[in-house]
Amino acid sequence: MPNAELPRIIITTAGFGDGHNSAAYNLAAALEEHAEAEVIDPCALGSPILNSKLRSFYRFITTYTPKVWQRIYRSVEKHDFSKEKLPFMRRPEDTLNDIILSFEPHAIISTYPLYPYYVERSFSKGIPRVPVITLITDSISINAAWRNAPTDYFLVTDQFTKESLTTSGVDEKKIIVTGFAVHPRFTNLKTIEQYSPDSTFKVLYFPTAKKPIIRRIMRAILDSKDARTEITVVLGRNVRKLYDRVREIQVEYPGRVQIKGWTRRVPELISEHHLVIGKAGGATVHETIAASCPMLIHHLVPGQEEGNLALLEKIQGGFYTESPDDIRDAITHILKDDAALWKSMKHNLTQFSKPAGSISAAQFIIKVIESFDYDLSI
Repeated sequence: MPNAELPRIIITTAGFGDGHNSAAYNLAAALEEHAEAEVIDPCALGSPILNSKLRSFYRFITTYTPKVWQRIYRSVEKHDFSKEKLPFMRRPEDTLNDIILSFEPHAIISTYPLYPYYVERSFSKGIPRVPVITLITDSISINAAWRNAPTDYFLVTDQFTKESLTTSGVDEKKIIVTGFAVHPRFTNLKTIEQYSPDSTFKVLYFPTAKKPIIRRIMRAILDSKDARTEITVVLGRNVRKLYDRVREIQVEYPGRVQIKGWTRRVPELISEHHLVIGKAGGATVHETIAASCPMLIHHLVPGQEEGNLALLEKIQGGFYTESPDDIRDAITHILKDDAALWKSMKHNLTQFSKPAGSISAAQFIIKVIESFDYDLSI
């Protein structure tokens, strides 16, 4: 690496799903003392209006018509992004090229599958080559857009995902298992280790924007006959859509429902609860794994999120519950026989947990930078 105080690193992300942003900013936090890390979203910077519309479309279709999204997702397998320039991505690609020119990074990290193709085209135009590292935010079921990306290394969440990639033809030497880039705070958090029938069973619930079902899910959790349950509901961007319905249940079950809007305390909240109920997004699933907290999946986006559910099932730390009745039955099953299944799930997750995923990724990136033979013009 050239003689400098700190290496400069670009971390690229995109707003299509929370996993990309979570991984990017958590990695930046882990790199804070070791590098000058800049998180950028070329789509938002290059085409802000179109990007906003596409993000809204993505959230709508993945929430309300997931089978349509499944067809779109699988059609990507047929595209060669190394040759194809999508017209609406031209400005984001040009923006990324300009940022590389001005920032002169020592490494480029991508948490979104398309950007390595853009970076490779920038190199072909004469920008001096630097290490490109792709941080895959999905598990096990990895789309061709990720697998075929021109990158020096893939950082993956687990050994199962590494095996999936090698089976698909990716060079094993390029695949590094670091764990998902959860926030570094997970390494210092204490989690709930025990549950007894005479104590409160605490459930952390991340609802989707589907308004009619949220009250039925909450009642299913709170009406458990075998335990006193309490719920913390994190509404995030859905505050306006869902608050009145959640408030209705809070009044109906006094003292048993807490409501959170947008919060930066997700690592702490997961660690303070016995069970998480949410969608199978990469960030949420891997945060629950990092905190060794069992999880029930209540919403699954076909394609990219199927592998996250498969990972939970493989390590026996969670499973899918399609309806409110399924959730009620699952909680009953988890807590019967002195919570034998909950204790088993907790143990399995503890054995598999990687709470230092972002730190491991940061350490690997710094080593790559230190060993790279840079062009003197950088």
